[in-house]
Amino acid sequence: MLAVEDPATGQRITAVPDCGPAEVDKAVRAAAGAWPAWHVSDRHAALTSCAVVVEEAAPVLAPVLSEEQGKPLHEAEAEFAEAASRFRYFAGLRPEPRADGGGPVAAITPWNFPVQSAVAKLAPAFAAGNTVVLKPSPRTPLTTLHLGRMLAQVLPPGVLTVLTGRDPLGEYLLAHPGIRQVDFTGSADTGKRMAAAPEWRRLTLELGGNDPAIVLPGTDPAAIAERLFWSAFANCGQLGVAVERVYAVGPGYDGVVEALAAVAARVVVGDGRTPGTQLGPVNNRPRYDRVTGLTDEARADGARIVTGGPLDGPGYFFAPAILAEAHDGMRVVTEEQFGPVLPVVRCSTVDEAVGLANATAPGLCGSVWGADEEYAAEVAARLGSGTVRVNAHLAMPVGSRWSASRAGLRA
Repeated sequence: MLAVEDPATGQRITAVPDCGPAEVDKAVRAAAGAWPAWHVSDRHAALTSCAVVVEEAAPVLAPVLSEEQGKPLHEAEAEFAEAASRFRYFAGLRPEPRADGGGPVAAITPWNFPVQSAVAKLAPAFAAGNTVVLKPSPRTPLTTLHLGRMLAQVLPPGVLTVLTGRDPLGEYLLAHPGIRQVDFTGSADTGKRMAAAPEWRRLTLELGGNDPAIVLPGTDPAAIAERLFWSAFANCGQLGVAVERVYAVGPGYDGVVEALAAVAARVVVGDGRTPGTQLGPVNNRPRYDRVTGLTDEARADGARIVTGGPLDGPGYFFAPAILAEAHDGMRVVTEEQFGPVLPVVRCSTVDEAVGLANATAPGLCGSVWGADEEYAAEVAARLGSGTVRVNAHLAMPVGSRWSASRAGLRA
């Protein structure tokens, strides 16, 4: 069995099945057997029923999600709402047939958004007529397992199977000859290994990011601080499209640092199930240790911790940290932290900020913040990120290309 941990206490909650090759083979065979009838059926009603299931499950399962992942209850509830909307969106799509057919998809999800990430894979795969074997992260399997059982009640047998377990469960799925596509969200290192696997598979990989935000000269820090802060610290900073580094240009640097630190200082950190909590714990010990290590390393290299850091007591609590005088040679700047720490880099010119923002390989999103939106848009056009916004950062509409790309193999 696989133990599930509460990050607010570091203690065991319960245990779920630890599946292996036999369970993988059974699930893939069931998915392959269900596909011929499923992909020629009218799936609109089924996906609509899935949306209803997700909505009805939210009051019961949102607290479970908060317990195993750590996020505040209101964020867990929002995750279910987003998942239901996604099912409804894809219920209205009618993908065109594809010559090479479809088949079982292996969907492998991360621990930061277990429900939302799962449905981001399930909804388009189902709409396209594919069946799915879903493997949640071993750190957050509980909510997905419960939800999967509920969804299976409104889907034909074999269309969805949830397999829980520790690594190398994902490798067993990747290697199974019955899997036609693998849809993976997780670390860049794991994604590289999957891409190099000898088995032929159609792969959809969403890997790490290190999103930059540029604050232009003349920007009023007080006007943007709240939005910029939560663009970095939503879900305790454990978000691939969060702001991971800020480049503040010109004499307004100190004001940007002070405004961000003021927001950070009044944030309520605590157990996600406690009313009023705004920021829960880091999800797991390795991530907590990494964030702590990057922060300590940056301080030793000259950064100043304006506010935040590890908190005493049980669990993996880390108050949101703002690092002033960070620079591009620090790992906290050049690498994805994926946690509640934000370095602010001082830049003399906009050209310098753009150059530094574009200097790292991962670039899911980026943003430019300024009073002159027309000029900010010109600067934004120079960033090499996949998506760039002006005076905003976190925005992912259900009908975006990010969502639609999940369709994978079509019917």
